[in-house]
Amino acid sequence: MLFDVVPENFFSPLASPGKVVYWECILRVYSVTSKQLSFGVERDVLVDELQYYFDSAMSADIPEEDREEGSGQHSSRDKANFVLRKLEATGWIYTDVDHSYIQRVNFRDYAIQVIRTLINVSEAQKVEYQGFIYTIYSLVRVDTNPGYGLMEIVHQTDELMTALKNLNSNIKTYIDTLTKHSTVSEILDALLNDYYTNIVDKAYHRLLTSDNVAKFRPEIIKRMERNSRSEKYLSEASREVAERNECSLEEAREQVLTMIHEVVDAFHSMDAVLNEINEKNTKYQRAAINRARFLLTSSADLRGQLKNILGYLNTRMTEEKLDPAGIYELEGMDDLIKIFSLDYLDIDSLYAPIEGKKEFVSEPMTVRRVDEKERRKKREEMLAKLENILNVKRIEEYVRMVMQSRNRMKASEFPLDDDGFIRLIYIRLYGQRKTMHYRLELLDTVEVKGYRFRDFWIVMKN
Repeated sequence: MLFDVVPENFFSPLASPGKVVYWECILRVYSVTSKQLSFGVERDVLVDELQYYFDSAMSADIPEEDREEGSGQHSSRDKANFVLRKLEATGWIYTDVDHSYIQRVNFRDYAIQVIRTLINVSEAQKVEYQGFIYTIYSLVRVDTNPGYGLMEIVHQTDELMTALKNLNSNIKTYIDTLTKHSTVSEILDALLNDYYTNIVDKAYHRLLTSDNVAKFRPEIIKRMERNSRSEKYLSEASREVAERNECSLEEAREQVLTMIHEVVDAFHSMDAVLNEINEKNTKYQRAAINRARFLLTSSADLRGQLKNILGYLNTRMTEEKLDPAGIYELEGMDDLIKIFSLDYLDIDSLYAPIEGKKEFVSEPMTVRRVDEKERRKKREEMLAKLENILNVKRIEEYVRMVMQSRNRMKASEFPLDDDGFIRLIYIRLYGQRKTMHYRLELLDTVEVKGYRFRDFWIVMKN
């Protein structure tokens, strides 16, 4: 049970109204203690550090409901001592006295693990798949201590699969969030800045290049399957696992075989996860571009009129804070759709009477001669439509045409009409590929002709 190890009120400081001040104090205490030989330091040193924090203009304040009755806690030193007492009461730290009668504050072991995890979450640290894969690859090639090595391989494989599943889930989260954006700038900011920064640049791109599983998987599977057939390996590994888990050799042997099969199965099933990640990445980018193109569409045809109607309804619902079920509360909605009721069936109703079977009489087929002029017209229309389809080749030709003899050029210098902005989106997307004849260098956010986006250099490769 979790709360057999962690106190029941352990998370209360981070769930209280004063969570900000408690978290910042925890970080400061952790920063000081992590530089020592152990996660412990003299209490007076920590009091001085927290006092300095509360004296600064950037510090958060302790809420009134958290303050001790009658203490006042007016001074920064009072606040520092209160926070240390609070953390000790909730099980984050404990105090011991050394041989010199000096109080030393130490973090609990479980508190250190929680703090390190929360720091990684808050800083959105990159997941280094290469670290997991290379560690597994190195361990399967080592012949010494096979039992301990196998347990570490299982641990690293589990970490790798967890990271891949997290990446898979994060892409789905971005797809779901896309429907909440109502303007082109929000969509492109979510795609080019947030999504590319947190998903593509940090994880997905490395997963397809430097961290590619396919480089190491065949060797890992081959050696693991060979070990499962090696009596020498199974005997040595079983002995070490038996010592570690305090079980019999027979039970340890079964555990060793189970761990080997789990690792092999994980690497075999990894393709399914990677394929789903790839499909979701493509789906998200396509959905973002299509939604941006839809919002940029402005014409008098049926599609343009529907876009204007839906845009108007979305604006009204946002202003009046209505959910989709309350759309008919808008004034004038009753005039958009007319529904008529039919109380009886007759010859003029929607009912189509069943006709009896009739004898089929074939009719002669007539050969319609196609007008060559009409055929040429259709062919020209089809070719014109194909010419407007954007692909990698046409985007590269467009970049060369705009840049001419220049070696580098900012995206904000490109034509930024509706069609030009769509092409700029494709330039940004295709620029992630190594096979392109240009590369990208990201710059700061700019606003040009009503479009707000993160600018970037387009640099031609030699």
